[in-house]
Amino acid sequence: MTKSPKELDLMAEAGRLLASVFSYLDQKSLAGLSTMQVNDMVDDYIVEELAARPASKGQYGYQYALNSSRNSVVCHGIPSHEDVLRDGDIVNFDITLEKSGYLADSSKTYMVGKISPAAALLVRKTYEAMWKGIRAVHPGATLGDVGFAIESHARRNGYSVVREYCGHGIGKEMHEDPQVLHFGRPGIGLKLREGMVFTIEPMLNQGSSQVRTESDGWTVKTVDGSLSAQFEHTVAVTKNGVRVLTLRPDETSMLGYSPA
Repeated sequence: MTKSPKELDLMAEAGRLLASVFSYLDQKSLAGLSTMQVNDMVDDYIVEELAARPASKGQYGYQYALNSSRNSVVCHGIPSHEDVLRDGDIVNFDITLEKSGYLADSSKTYMVGKISPAAALLVRKTYEAMWKGIRAVHPGATLGDVGFAIESHARRNGYSVVREYCGHGIGKEMHEDPQVLHFGRPGIGLKLREGMVFTIEPMLNQGSSQVRTESDGWTVKTVDGSLSAQFEHTVAVTKNGVRVLTLRPDETSMLGYSPA
């Protein structure tokens, strides 16, 4: 379950490369692009520019380099040529990258053009909720502490937390132990120790937390049609706290210290 210093270095390199994929997407104007066009750009960038592998391709029979989850889609949205991004949309791109045998997993919700104030607030509060969870990570803390920090922030701001999907351990495999719930009670659950690596990836809904899976077997949507947002990072428990392996250059201030 824990990773050696050498393994952490390899995972940090995969994380650094994955962060650069989001920096690449940040420079693109998304309005008018289909989610399949975004998928193809990301696929090419990972393979051609980074000499890495888009790890979701072939995982559990999935065919694409990313999940694209727009508006009321909570997670696992499938990119398509017909799914065109429009002004006012929010869309989460969830990407996993493999380099030298080790994986990194991250996602970001993008705001396309001018979006409504309510949608912008959901995106901001979801991002804050992820960071609440990340800041709860340190040796001796529990997974319940992490989940409690996330859910408390969501509830204070009037949002529900999706309970059917969670973070997960990661390394050579996409999904390893432990499962990281985005709700919980302080002091409950697995105690964290140095060398553990897992994702924190809360999904917050404007309305009910209830979700349903579409007939394609992948796409998960809110039952009531409300908007949903998600952010994700891969993190490692360090001797004194937490290291965000997929940290993007624009996020260093979120840590409250300079990353190693």
